Amino acid sequence: MVESFKYIIIGRGMMGAAAARHLAGQTDGVALIGPDEPKDAGRHQGVFASHYDEARITRTIDPDPVWALLAKRSIARYGEIAAESGIEFFHPTGCLMVGPESGGRDPYVADICAAAERVGADVEMIDDRRLAERFPYFSFGSGCEGVFEAAEAGYVNPRRLVEAQSVLARRAGATVIAETVVSTQEDGGSVLVRTAEGREVRGDKVLAAAGGFSIAENLLPKPIDLSVYARTVAFFEIPEAELSRYAGMPSLIHHPEDPYGHIYLLPPVRYPDGKTYLKIGGDPHDLPLATEPEVRAWFRNGGRTGTRDHLKRIIDDLIPDLAGAPLSMAACVTSFTPNNYPAIGFASDRIAVLTGGCGAAAKSSDEIGRLGAALLQGGDLDEPAYGDVFRPAFR
Repeated sequence: MVESFKYIIIGRGMMGAAAARHLAGQTDGVALIGPDEPKDAGRHQGVFASHYDEARITRTIDPDPVWALLAKRSIARYGEIAAESGIEFFHPTGCLMVGPESGGRDPYVADICAAAERVGADVEMIDDRRLAERFPYFSFGSGCEGVFEAAEAGYVNPRRLVEAQSVLARRAGATVIAETVVSTQEDGGSVLVRTAEGREVRGDKVLAAAGGFSIAENLLPKPIDLSVYARTVAFFEIPEAELSRYAGMPSLIHHPEDPYGHIYLLPPVRYPDGKTYLKIGGDPHDLPLATEPEVRAWFRNGGRTGTRDHLKRIIDDLIPDLAGAPLSMAACVTSFTPNNYPAIGFASDRIAVLTGGCGAAAKSSDEIGRLGAALLQGGDLDEPAYGDVFRPAFR
């Protein structure tokens, strides 16, 4: 017997799990399909997900008003999701954004301040002298300025957020299937969905929320215009005895005078191996991944040593106390649409797509998922607050 559902969501990541929660809270007949996290990434032959991590920066401030609204609406629901699921995932450490002092050639700090004003964020301006006093573990040097957002900012644990969304979706009646979808086929007034494990299910409508794997053949009736890039993050291990010197560290976005050194950084976070790491990201060069097999191979590869070493050089200057810390790395991907907004729309009468995090979606995933759920139920995306920016482009 082929199981049948009203709505099938393909992809049990941050956007897909959020879409399932929102849908299941309003209707029955919802299925969420996606595999569990692999135990051995290096040997895994299936798909991966970029939420296999413990920390992603969150903040309400974004120079782009669309991304700012996506973040603001998502962050406003963090407390509700945590309370209802019983799973804590938001850590309000605050977010510090540092760039060349305002009034010069680089408008970074001025743009951040203007963005904060637009969203009504409460921020504190900190000059270079006070940055050194207040955050002694950082070495920014002179001629810089910081914007600190204390409330509604810090980091989210993406693993726990996906878990919370999945728990609530299941509690509301959704069926969660821990398998990997390999194809969709629209026929006979429904969509046939097949998994690598041999299961077949049917849905009246399907939402493919597969992140960088949205470029897979046979997933959509026509290929999505999506650019997928390989990313490498570096981890600096911090011994228990030294954690106190980093107490109170916020999430950080550092925009130095040389944009080649632009990075984001997470405060020390304990990982599943029991060790505590400080994570930094900021690839100096793009590495395109043109096919889905390339994406899989990239995750198995585990990252680029050149990027790891680049990030280490930055840490050596930015946090000198970590210069000799044990260093490791991991692979992830980012996916970009042509207009740098999520792609949310139908690829055919019954198959829709929800993808394109554009390197900014983790904090905003609940609202993006809500938009995907609204699309499936309404048949169109009527969201005047955002404008017509989410329409997918296909190749």
